[in-house]
Amino acid sequence: MKRNKLYILAAASFFNVLCLMACAQEHTTNEKKLSIANAISNTTVLLNNQDTIIPLKSLEKKNIASVSLSFAYSAVFDSLANKYDKITSFSADSYKDSLNLNNLEDDLKYFNTILISIDDQNVNKEKYINFINNISKNKKVIISFFGNGPGLKSFDLLQSPIIWTAQNNADAAAIVPQYIFGGIAAVNKLTTAFSARYTMGSGFTTTATRLKYTVPEDAGINSNNLKEIDAIAAEAISQKATPGLVVLVAKDGKVIFNKAYGTHTYDTNVPDKVTDIFDLASVTKVTATTPAVMRLVEEGKLKLDTNIGAYIAKARTTPMNNIQVREVMLHQAGFIPYIPFHDYVKTGDYSRDSSAAYPTKVADNYYIKKGFFKDFMWPKMLNAPIKTRGKYVYSDISMYVMKDIVEHISEEPLNQYTYENFYKPLGMQTAGFLPRNRFKPEQIIPTEDDKYFRKTLLVGYVHDQGAALAGGVSGHAGLFASANDLAIIYQMLLNRGTYGGVAYFKNSTVDMFTSKQSNVSRRGLGFDRWDPDSTKHYPSDLASPQTYGHTGYTGTCVWVDPSRGLVYVFLSNRVNPTVTDKLSNLKIRGRIQDVVNKAIDESKK
Repeated sequence: MKRNKLYILAAASFFNVLCLMACAQEHTTNEKKLSIANAISNTTVLLNNQDTIIPLKSLEKKNIASVSLSFAYSAVFDSLANKYDKITSFSADSYKDSLNLNNLEDDLKYFNTILISIDDQNVNKEKYINFINNISKNKKVIISFFGNGPGLKSFDLLQSPIIWTAQNNADAAAIVPQYIFGGIAAVNKLTTAFSARYTMGSGFTTTATRLKYTVPEDAGINSNNLKEIDAIAAEAISQKATPGLVVLVAKDGKVIFNKAYGTHTYDTNVPDKVTDIFDLASVTKVTATTPAVMRLVEEGKLKLDTNIGAYIAKARTTPMNNIQVREVMLHQAGFIPYIPFHDYVKTGDYSRDSSAAYPTKVADNYYIKKGFFKDFMWPKMLNAPIKTRGKYVYSDISMYVMKDIVEHISEEPLNQYTYENFYKPLGMQTAGFLPRNRFKPEQIIPTEDDKYFRKTLLVGYVHDQGAALAGGVSGHAGLFASANDLAIIYQMLLNRGTYGGVAYFKNSTVDMFTSKQSNVSRRGLGFDRWDPDSTKHYPSDLASPQTYGHTGYTGTCVWVDPSRGLVYVFLSNRVNPTVTDKLSNLKIRGRIQDVVNKAIDESKK
């Protein structure tokens, strides 16, 4: 054991030496990158935005295609655009044989918003200009034009918005999509006249409404001060705390760090990617159920001081009847922490094949009998003894209850309600329940190799046994998402309810739910918070008293610190191949959070 510790210390000091050599280099590189990016941004101009199409709004109504007209850096362009919403890529070069681009136009029939990228070497091609003129007659078209300004003449008759930059390179291709979606504000005007239409002084201004993707230096942070994240991630993997992880940091609305480490499982060489989808476990409580409750409270449809029985008819003859919604949201209702429902499953309750009698899929080759939740699980929860009312006892049952209340009031399943009201309009592409219905298994990080209950490696089926038996959609677990999706919704909350030019909540609603609301615990309504007990160091040593968010059993967390303008996302699968407490014992999540906190505090000096 002692030798092992010495090895870790030696490895750490070796890493620090390497870091000292590499860090300075990274900071210098990023300063150069930022300087180049600023030079591009300082000369990028938005034209023809008289209808305020840019930045794009109402993403839930958009079906977006990105069309490259022989633009060399279209892969970079599309990669950035895809961070904001689902983009389907097309290239005119795939239609080389046609004299015109009628086939391409035909393939775009299902899309209502077309992002076209073209450079000054291709802007005079009649085929391309005809295509742009044709497609813009009945679809919203946005032109991204890269290269020398005189090429703007080709668009003299066009009413569609144009984002023009004189640069034609990968850096410019990564910046222009951020104007389209509101990650960067347009502020410049033309300093030269290029045609009768595009005269000196032409140009529209916008405000930034969504996340920007950039380097730490853009938020005043030295990249060197974040290098320790790499070392802590390496320690987590080498100590078998988790096979892989993704860390994302957003500061002041700018994503300044987003990195994947390790592999999907210990026995595979498939590397984790920042776009991978994780089982969020209890982060579901604050990313699905709580926002739904917030919306219904704001609409006056749900009252926090009304009793459960007013909303759930089945509860009226149970011990739950008189408990108030507020108590449920604070985990002070007196519910027992959880019920191990999987221990009650007996032969005859499940089948390896689906049928009318066994319709609910729990995992691959595992189907639970019809009515198992409604006839067995739900009554068992409703009739469970109320033992600790008024005290803080964290309970999953609370969010089963809130899901049912949300569904009674909204008259929609929770998964549908959250998708329609939050995930789709916010541009969150991966967030949702039942990911196997929408994504390939390869994009989803495996959780436990379940030897006890489902007898299979879980990929895209919720790890939590109760949520699985409920059909994968529950108020306490079942949500899956990528780090970028979480950054989007938590930036909206950090903005106190607005994102992409849309107000999802009033400021006062966000303030109430995320601030301390209990006289017996640290919690807000639904949200977990910083613990004032300094011996707990929760969620981390340096977290400010304003910090709110949640952790998840699978090895996840998201924390927002308004005092630092911070959104911190950590995703892992620490339950693979089986459950281990090393992630918590090594304080991996909190230590990474404090590297970020320190770097932000250092930047203020």
